[in-house]
Amino acid sequence: MSDIEKVKKLRQSSGAGFKDCNSALKESNGDIDKAIEILRIKGVAKASKKMSRSANEGVIALSGDQNQTSVIEVNCETDFVAKNQDFIEFVKELSEINNKYLSDEEKVKTHKMNNGKTVDENTVSLISKIGEKITIGRSKTIKNSGAKNYTYSHSVVKDNLSKLAVITSVETKEKNEKIDLFGKQLSMHVAASNPLAIDLENLDQNIIAKEQELISQELKNAGKTEDIVKKISLGKLNKFKEENSLMTQAWVMEPKKKVKEVILDLNISDLKIKEIYRLKIGE
Repeated sequence: MSDIEKVKKLRQSSGAGFKDCNSALKESNGDIDKAIEILRIKGVAKASKKMSRSANEGVIALSGDQNQTSVIEVNCETDFVAKNQDFIEFVKELSEINNKYLSDEEKVKTHKMNNGKTVDENTVSLISKIGEKITIGRSKTIKNSGAKNYTYSHSVVKDNLSKLAVITSVETKEKNEKIDLFGKQLSMHVAASNPLAIDLENLDQNIIAKEQELISQELKNAGKTEDIVKKISLGKLNKFKEENSLMTQAWVMEPKKKVKEVILDLNISDLKIKEIYRLKIGE
């Protein structure tokens, strides 16, 4: 990636100006993630729960049923290839294999596809035919006893292929349209709000520590005293936790309510969100 492309990407990720981005990249020796941290600390970039990552093209494939659901990412270099029929057929067959093996990477790669060649061999053949780098990325299978899976796909390319896919797993003994509607809406909510965990207790402590470090450094650089830094950073960190925990997020369909309040309103005592997974291409 050229220096100009890095500056452009950093501007898109941080919202900072050209001059600030260029300076931060020089200070970070071209590392975009570190450059974002530098901009955060200087107060130039807005807070973000995720650092910049490479934004590859490709598709996300969903497969399975409401008892066992899988998702897999397949990357390519351009959106043009992501819509290529050979690429689409390969990914669709791959997604079924991925679901069969519960996202076991080694088993998936060595499985023989319909043409008698393994997934790895077909990947190499497709690269040679299309002329672009193609890689199999992240994958996940969700299967919870007593739970029902719900899905949502955004920016659909074709059939079960999209740019963003979500699986949510909801457990309850009850079976009715009210629960099914909630499950579908929950998946849409996760797609839009991108929670980092289901509840506050399960937030990744490394992410929390990093956010606390960035908030404190930003306040110190703004000339705040140690006491003020502690007070303000505590409030900002608590807000960060609430905004990134599913249960304390504002419900997308009714923003005045939090997700936990929507669940209480359903009045289903044994309802439990077992698992959530959101996968966006190149993120």
